[in-house]
This record gives sequence, structure tokens and C-alpha cells, in this order.
Amino acid sequence: MTKNKWISDPAHSEVYFKVKHLMISTVTGYFKNFTVQAFTENDDFTKAACIEFTAEVNSIETKNPDRDNHLKSADFFDAVKHPQIKFLGSRYD
Repeated sequence: MTKNKWISDPAHSEVYFKVKHLMISTVTGYFKNFTVQAFTENDDFTKAACIEFTAEVNSIETKNPDRDNHLKSADFFDAVKHPQIKFLGSRYD
């Protein structure tokens, strides 16, 4: 049973990524809008039960508007059909 819910603080949190492109260059970027929630049994993370991460696809920023629009398109994330990227992790004993 989870007793505590932890929520990321957007003023003190960042989600950056780095992706190798054609083995020649590296593309870096971040998501401006995201949330992270963790659920724990204790007042710390020694018994974390679950973590949920969500990023808004339309908030992607790579400092290249053309690339950002391409990443939002159906060629990549397809923000129209899939406006969020979600990761759910749970503890297995």
C-alpha cells in the first residue's frame, strides 16, 4: 500500500535528452512540460512502489524549429495522435 505521493517541482526539475544522429552528430533537447510522480510506502524511496513520467510532445525544444516540428509530426512522435509520452514503472519483488 502506498502512503506517500511525490511530485516533481517544475521550478527545480529538467528533462533533457541527447540522441546520436546518423552517427555523425548529437542532437540535444528537452521537454518544457512534464510531470514525474512517485509513490512510496515510507517517507523515503527505500520502498518505492511506482513512478509515473509524462512529457507533453508539443513542448519539445531542440533550438531548431524545423526539427521540432518534424519530431512532432507523424514521422516521429505524432503529437496529434499521441500528445504525451508516458513511462510507468512499478516495483517487482
